[in-house]
Amino acid sequence: MRLRHIEIFEAIRRTGSLTEAAAALHISQPAASKLLAHAEAQLGFKLFERVKGRLVATREADILTPEIARLNKDLNSVRRLAASLRESPYGHLRLGCAPALGLGLLPAVVRASRDAHPGLTFDIHTHHSAELVQGLLARELDLAVTFDTNEHPGLTRSELGHTSLVHLSRQPGEGPARLADLAEDTLIVLDARDASGSMLQMALDAQGLAPPVAIQVQTHYVACALADAGCGHAIVDAITARAMLRPGMTVRALEPPLRVPICVMTRSRDPLPALYHDFVDRLRRQCQALDRAGLPAAPA
Repeated sequence: MRLRHIEIFEAIRRTGSLTEAAAALHISQPAASKLLAHAEAQLGFKLFERVKGRLVATREADILTPEIARLNKDLNSVRRLAASLRESPYGHLRLGCAPALGLGLLPAVVRASRDAHPGLTFDIHTHHSAELVQGLLARELDLAVTFDTNEHPGLTRSELGHTSLVHLSRQPGEGPARLADLAEDTLIVLDARDASGSMLQMALDAQGLAPPVAIQVQTHYVACALADAGCGHAIVDAITARAMLRPGMTVRALEPPLRVPICVMTRSRDPLPALYHDFVDRLRRQCQALDRAGLPAAPA
């Protein structure tokens, strides 16, 4: 199938009408009919049957639909990228980041970068580590900001800075929260597949501790929201805790302290333009500034 065949297939599948499909593609109905006939002739089977005045996908078309939908999605991504390059001659950055970093780290850096380079545009994707790695390898992302410290073939990892894991709760407390005392808490923790969750689990294992976990989540800000609702005590990174802190909440360091590296990943063989290096430098400075700021105080 040609790209134009994919377009007419998707348009008819969405609308159920050759006339509406033609209008959506800004072509005449005879041209749409000819496109459909050409696609079916190439494939050797019919894609649609008329049922009660509507065009309904055949069994063969239903089997093709997931693959055609994927191709159409890729085609739309190419169009969006081309439009961004046309409309943003000063640079376009396809950026991936861990959800926690998208909340607490990126906004200030993106604002500062756009203030310095008004023509710079962004396409920001929030994913977990495995999806970020795949996005880089598939060339869907230019760089990714992550807690992931693993080495991946074809990718280069550079350290931006660190953050710390903290204890976030609606219950008052002073001084560091000792890992040995966590058994007394109703804990909300990150999945061990998350870099922070894995670090916490290793620290607990090293001390032979197995505190009861009431809730396990996939993202730091969900853990913070649950702690704010009084569901338990969350162990999250300090950057997210700062962004999600609400009146009446208490943030305490952990004892012993658990430091989590923040890294940027790029493709090893693709040198970044100078504009992107400037963005990475701003990320590094913001990471260091947040780390120096220490634990936030709860707002009044």
